[in-house]
Amino acid sequence: MLIKPRNLRRQPMKRFFAALFTICLLTSVASMSAQAASRKSSEGAKPAFTGNKVGKSAKPTASGSAKVAKGAKRTVVASSAKVSGKRKSKATVQAAVPAKPSFGQLAGLHGTTDPLDLRSSVALVMDQDTREVLVSKNEGAVLPIASLTKLMTGLIITEARLPMNEMVMISQEDVDTEKGSSSRLKVGAELSRGELLHLALMSSENRAANALGRTYPGGMPAFVALMNARAQSLGMKDTRYVEPTGLSSKNQSSAKDLAILVAAAYYEPVLRELSTSPGQQVEVGNRTLQFNNTNRLVHNPSWDIGIQKTGYISEAGQCLVMQTKVAGRKLIMVFLDSAGKYTRLADAERVRRWVESRPIVSIDTQRVSS
Repeated sequence: MLIKPRNLRRQPMKRFFAALFTICLLTSVASMSAQAASRKSSEGAKPAFTGNKVGKSAKPTASGSAKVAKGAKRTVVASSAKVSGKRKSKATVQAAVPAKPSFGQLAGLHGTTDPLDLRSSVALVMDQDTREVLVSKNEGAVLPIASLTKLMTGLIITEARLPMNEMVMISQEDVDTEKGSSSRLKVGAELSRGELLHLALMSSENRAANALGRTYPGGMPAFVALMNARAQSLGMKDTRYVEPTGLSSKNQSSAKDLAILVAAAYYEPVLRELSTSPGQQVEVGNRTLQFNNTNRLVHNPSWDIGIQKTGYISEAGQCLVMQTKVAGRKLIMVFLDSAGKYTRLADAERVRRWVESRPIVSIDTQRVSS
């Protein structure tokens, strides 16, 4: 019997394990190469860069990513890329769309300085009783007034002594085609005239204001004509209205004129009550809708506000008019073309602190005639 040497019997087993090791090694190397190629194709791709240019044109960096111009707002948008069967989060940078400049900005009114460092380009603060002007800044500039228009709309409705319980239906004519703004008052909804007036003054509801003008005796043309006639009778020489909501930038006035309007509207108790209401629930069909005041100051117990109205469209900037008591004085405040959402309120706070600290001294002693 022939017996093979022990080392010869082990050689087939060694060759088997060597082949198995080689196969595993090649498989591992191939897998690593595939993963590296996948990462390169995903991470090396240029991130999405959308939106309008801000300032200087955005330029790609050496790595392929987009560089946003200095001073432009950055918006991080989450996106995902599939890498080796797993989803990894990835961020892309978008340039913010620049805001449309207001008429005041285009006219350079924001370059005007004042002792109180107000952020509104136009301001006027006057004593309601004596007509003494305490603060004056570009008060004669004629600018779009946005929803401050609704204060005149309310004045016309209340002076007409129309029945406030009469039901009015929202129609397609009340839908905003000027700015495309939305509304919770659907076409076909029925509300009383009093409810529409409340929502127009308190929540600046555009469809409510338009419905008030549309259903006025004689229709919208008669209503707008009456708005302009009433402005002239009050001595508002810089004022022009083309519709009752303020969505049109052609509705324009000056701070001097608006102070006159606030003083006249203050003598209508209904306008005082509705414009300073913190909130109101309204039954619309089978729904109950909650509406709130657009002026945060009416919720602040430290403020004693008799009448107020806010307004905003891009052409007008942020606007605010109101009558309030400060240091025992009844003051009318007008702030137009404020650049930020809350700066008009901050300007009102600045004026109040200044008046409280020196209630007798005034910045300007000129008077506004009524």
